[in-house]
Amino acid sequence: MSLGAHLVELRRRLLISVLGLIAGMVIAFIVTDAIIQVLTDPIRLVAESRGDADQVALMFTTVTSGFELRIRISVVVGLILSAPVWLSQIWLFVMPGLTRKETRYTWGFLGAAIPLFFAGTYVGWLIVPHIVELMATFVPDGGSLFYDTTYYYDFVLKLLLVVGVSFVLPVFLVLLNLAGIMSGIAILKGWRVAVLVITLFAAMATPAADVVSMLMLAGIMVVLYFAAVGVALLFDRRRSKREQKLLADGPPA
Repeated sequence: MSLGAHLVELRRRLLISVLGLIAGMVIAFIVTDAIIQVLTDPIRLVAESRGDADQVALMFTTVTSGFELRIRISVVVGLILSAPVWLSQIWLFVMPGLTRKETRYTWGFLGAAIPLFFAGTYVGWLIVPHIVELMATFVPDGGSLFYDTTYYYDFVLKLLLVVGVSFVLPVFLVLLNLAGIMSGIAILKGWRVAVLVITLFAAMATPAADVVSMLMLAGIMVVLYFAAVGVALLFDRRRSKREQKLLADGPPA
């Protein structure tokens, strides 16, 4: 495809992704009350553990905080809900550069990327209550714990989104291998750097005091990385066998 054709294709994929995001935002906005109820569960747990619900609460600091909160929730939850759309559009944008035989992996990519994304958001949600409860233990006795609404929801929702995306990254490593950009051996050789980056990411995504959550997140991501290496090596092996067979058969008469 020419550069102009690539740009037209990119615009088309972006448009479909945006439409998917808008649909997800509309759904999220309709059910924001239920989402707020679920996301505030960790705060209620903190209130119960401290035995004083009046000293633990969300704090709205401006007149428009309530509306802004719903918009923020709609955007991030819309991104999460529309993940099947924008993940598929990323793949379809790259797919024209692959051979016809390689495009059969489309369903395999979507079948792996979409569940992994939602699995990542679920793992992020498992981590959030531990983080909130652990951080609350550092507040001295007698101190009030009022959470700024904007900060709290940004922290929770962005953590879910970031962890979800991080779980999909190994699938993109396989995608780069399929496209012939990186071999499985090249991906494997960078394992030390990958483990270091994963550890740093897990450390930044979780509070410094929450070592258990950091190790859990880092451990899952390391396993996914080496799983991607194994799949890439398998594809390389199959590709090498096909090339050897073509060489053995010789050029067509």
